[in-house]
Amino acid sequence: MKNRDIGGVPVSAIGLGGMPMSIEGRPDEARSIRTIHAALDAGVTLIDTADAYHVHADEVGHNESLIAKALASYGGDTSHVLVATKGGHLRPGDGSWAVDGSPEHLREAVDASLKRLGVDAIGLYQYHRPDPRVPYADSVGVLAELLDAGKIRLAGISNANVDQIREANEVLEGRLASVQNQFSPAFRSSEAELNHCAAENIAFLPWSPLGGISHAGELGERFAPFESVAKAHGVSPQRVCLAWMLAKAPIVIPIPGASRPESILDSVAAVDLVLTDDEYAALDAANVRP
Repeated sequence: MKNRDIGGVPVSAIGLGGMPMSIEGRPDEARSIRTIHAALDAGVTLIDTADAYHVHADEVGHNESLIAKALASYGGDTSHVLVATKGGHLRPGDGSWAVDGSPEHLREAVDASLKRLGVDAIGLYQYHRPDPRVPYADSVGVLAELLDAGKIRLAGISNANVDQIREANEVLEGRLASVQNQFSPAFRSSEAELNHCAAENIAFLPWSPLGGISHAGELGERFAPFESVAKAHGVSPQRVCLAWMLAKAPIVIPIPGASRPESILDSVAAVDLVLTDDEYAALDAANVRP
């Protein structure tokens, strides 16, 4: 497995997104644990989760608990695995999403995540989504407190624009380790944020990097360039998609969600797929949008 860097910590160039294992349509726990174990076997050392990855209101932190159980039951060494979680997003249990970026909530949320993950310090803690009712600096300021208190080792933000990235890094006094935004061939609106992170050497973690399309799904006409390159290499279009992202900048670390071992194993193989300059240019110029 090739490595990349988050705040000075080496992690696998492809991470595992845990969300599909805990929200609507989730598989049984046994398959989810097999998926996590398959990722670990393949060299994945970055697992992304959040306290909001659950379905029912009484199971906050479902995915965090699942990941903790999978790590505890894994036969190998997991001390080098960076678990990244998030706080500030809520699921009331009716299928909707809400936000709470208040310092009080974030302090409570991180303590709860620490208990569910069973650790003394969270590897990477990310402010999940801006709350328009709370000054951004106040929310991010809690991350600075947590870093100073040793409750988290690295601080990140998610769903942020360039101005918010700048503000967060200022509040954190240059300690912003990562930005996690939606980015895929069908969702290129975070291109400016990716480029800013590259210039500032901040890790950029694309969420939903495959555009929400499962490995078993059809990509459709909009993804024709990726299908063409995939046929030339004898691999899946999804693998080509991730290889294209990796080629964009060395700070890009995709975190494709998976709920089947086969899916994450195909994704991980993207680190070994080398695109030609012409292939990369054609994919990048495609600018596929919904």
